[in-house]
Amino acid sequence: QVQLVESGGGLVQAGGSLRLSCVASGRTFSINAMAWFRQASGKEREFVARISWSGGRTYYADSVKGRFTISRDNAKNTMFLQMNSLKPEDTAVYYCGALTAQALSIMAREYGYWGQGTQVTVSS
Repeated sequence: QVQLVESGGGLVQAGGSLRLSCVASGRTFSINAMAWFRQASGKEREFVARISWSGGRTYYADSVKGRFTISRDNAKNTMFLQMNSLKPEDTAVYYCGALTAQALSIMAREYGYWGQGTQVTVSS
């Protein structure tokens, strides 16, 4: 089992920045990649960014490319999401997910472990 705990959400004005963190514990050696997803009210969970746990390769959704940066600190089993130039449409609950399968994916159903989520609200 892998446990994930997110933190760092909050209320920010458009154009502002936030940094999210996700700490993994348990069988962290089984993690192949971790990712951030978000779910706005009334919408499906959508992919935001992914990072491979060993090589650190990153991949972003087009909607956040150039504004968000995903990173990780393997020694602390922690993943980060630096969010800059935030827009009202970035408002959502942000979830971190852990992938243990070999094939990298941006599909939420492939991620077997999830955190509880952290709310990000961007005011206009």
